[in-house]
Amino acid sequence: MKYSRIAADTSKSVFTLHGVDASGHAILRRNLKRAAFEAFFAKLEPTEVVLEACGGSHHWGRRLAELGHTVKLIPPQYVKPYVKRGKNDRNDAEAINEAAGRPGMRFVPVKSAASQADALALSLRELLVGQRTALINALRGHATEFGIVAAKGTQHIASLLAEVAQNQAVPQTAREVLALLGEQIDHMNQELDKLDARLAAQHKANPMSQLLIGQPGIGPMAALSFALIVDPSRFKSGRHFAAWLGLTPKDKSTGGRQRLGGISRAGNERLRQLLVVGAMAVIRFAKPGSKTASPWLLKLLERRPRKLAAVALANKMARTVWAMMTSGEAYRGVAQAAKAG
Repeated sequence: MKYSRIAADTSKSVFTLHGVDASGHAILRRNLKRAAFEAFFAKLEPTEVVLEACGGSHHWGRRLAELGHTVKLIPPQYVKPYVKRGKNDRNDAEAINEAAGRPGMRFVPVKSAASQADALALSLRELLVGQRTALINALRGHATEFGIVAAKGTQHIASLLAEVAQNQAVPQTAREVLALLGEQIDHMNQELDKLDARLAAQHKANPMSQLLIGQPGIGPMAALSFALIVDPSRFKSGRHFAAWLGLTPKDKSTGGRQRLGGISRAGNERLRQLLVVGAMAVIRFAKPGSKTASPWLLKLLERRPRKLAAVALANKMARTVWAMMTSGEAYRGVAQAAKAG
């Protein structure tokens, strides 16, 4: 039987297939165990196969491509509008197939195993930082129960632990438990130091990361994140890239009247966060009369709150990142841009 396109709704153990012929009629509805999924496609002629984009879908995309199939990954948010009432695996697979057949649909490229491996350290760092923050919050919260308060920041944890250990008003059991929390935080700091050293080596060895760090507000972690995660060829312009990051306003226009809301917050949350944090750092040192401060930013700060200005600057930084990645040119500062103009 000849299939025009097959959509697969993947899960941990059961994969649901929905295939259509050239006229778009469903001719395949089938559930497969995970172990039988690859064997099923090994017997088929080269076919277009569509999956929802997720971590595991890239692995299956590579395997199916090796079998000669054309693989397309579609973002889950683009599939949702096509899900019929009564959500289940078969309806999800049908919705994937329906969405993939739309002329203007956008797809996600299949990542290589090496590219996923390079980005893994960044994901691990984010996880460890979150776990360390949870441990620090627990330590501070429990210490407060005994009247011991410390300033915010990881640099104050050592003094907090010392005060807990010396305070005889704190029961021995509590001191031992809080000391255990301190040991876990110290262990987490050591692991993060090792990971940071690995990421610093990756940053130095990556030409694109070295290029991007020249832009104010882009540090080593942000530069490496963009270099490893972003494929600039997927975007037509810097604005499209900023929209993908969720840094453009929501469009609520109707009846011929344009109404723009807050930023959409779509796309990669981590990259958007790195840009906004970097923008806040730039704003912190933006002072009137500074040779490095952009006149555009100084005027914006006069009219708008700092956080709103930070989002606007993050949008501009995203466009600059895309331009640098596309052209390969280094960042030109305010003075250089004025001379070029």
